[in-house]
Amino acid sequence: MDVNDQTIVAEVRALVDRYDSALVGNDLKALEELFWRSELTIRYGAGERLYGADAIAAFRAARPGGQRPREILRTEVTSFGADVATAHVEFLLPGSRAIGLQSQTWVRLDEGWRIVAAHVSYLAAG
Repeated sequence: MDVNDQTIVAEVRALVDRYDSALVGNDLKALEELFWRSELTIRYGAGERLYGADAIAAFRAARPGGQRPREILRTEVTSFGADVATAHVEFLLPGSRAIGLQSQTWVRLDEGWRIVAAHVSYLAAG
């Protein structure tokens, strides 16, 4: 298995950046498109556990506005073969000292790269 093929890493990194732009811009259509449209898709957040693409889309639609712009501290993308990659992002929200952690599992499906699992959490400041 080819790990960290730089072409695959660059493809997924561009999608991670697109996800961040969609999140900050509250582009619900783009956010929904980037997640696998399946009942098997999972997203854990700071205060929610979402099972299935419909639950994730409903959560996003119910939120007022988008995510505040965040300072990206570090992004790591690792590819495993040509069709699976993980992305891990450390970020800081404005006015907060808590570090945010975002993990995504990306899989290349017939419709293109999609997030099949995601997790967001925060480390307490200090």
